[in-house]
Amino acid sequence: MKHHEVEILDAKTREKLCFLDKVEPNATITDIKNMFTKFHPQWYPARQSLRLDPKGRSLKDEDVLQNLPVGTTATLYFRDLGAQISWVTVFLTEYAGPLIIYLLFYFRVPFIYGPKYDFITSRHSVVHLACICHSFHYVKRILETLFVHRFSHGTMPLRNIFKNCMYYWGFAAWMAYYINHPLYTPPVFGEKQVRMAVIIFLFCQLGNFSIHIALRNLRPAGSKTRKIPFPTRNPFTWLFLLVSCPNYTYEVGSWIGFSIMTQCVPVALFTLVGFIQMTIWAKGKHRSYLKEFRDYPPVRSPIVPFLL
Repeated sequence: MKHHEVEILDAKTREKLCFLDKVEPNATITDIKNMFTKFHPQWYPARQSLRLDPKGRSLKDEDVLQNLPVGTTATLYFRDLGAQISWVTVFLTEYAGPLIIYLLFYFRVPFIYGPKYDFITSRHSVVHLACICHSFHYVKRILETLFVHRFSHGTMPLRNIFKNCMYYWGFAAWMAYYINHPLYTPPVFGEKQVRMAVIIFLFCQLGNFSIHIALRNLRPAGSKTRKIPFPTRNPFTWLFLLVSCPNYTYEVGSWIGFSIMTQCVPVALFTLVGFIQMTIWAKGKHRSYLKEFRDYPPVRSPIVPFLL
């Protein structure tokens, strides 16, 4: 079997960083990254982006050298992705923050609303119900991160955690401040509005969880295999018939329910911003499905059936 030679250059300066000889033809990009790390320990594999063109896309870790459009002497270009942090750590940090922050406002710890309100709970039942729903949502997210989700990428840039936490923690504090404020007024239509909102919230939470389970079952543990998601016997997964990312559809639905329940402007704004962001993600995943699978169901929309 004829071995390959791999030359790795800096994508910006074109400086030669290392030269690997006697590389097996069936070596993967992961194997090459591990070899590269021996020359430059400061750039561990998760921090590396290797590509065929300095401005091209990163090669996938599972790509095999002999399947790439290169000869027996390959030139790859390296970019430093910066310090990395695991997705599990990111999600746990993002979700634990809102859970704790909201409870601080709910229990009215000192220095938030004034001394006479310290540790005095609201007299409105919807405030207590909102706290239960908000806490349930983030406890669910934490448990899903630990026991359900399987990540195609193990890490993300460390700098992103600060941006993400500002978003989740900031909105949680803003929402909690108004919902738990001593001057908070319940929804206009009273108990009927709250009951309807709770039904919407719980229905969508269960739907979101069902989709996450279905997606988990598509990918064996330790694999990066991608398959077309289809409905299962669980009726909540039937939304796959109409949209590519029903987990986002249910997520937005949950926050719409919470907005109706609390009738609070910061919650509505959080829902709107979240919907915009999830629409961007859903469109990206939808395009990826269409590009990767020729037999992908054409009737599906990214996030909103028949519309978006």
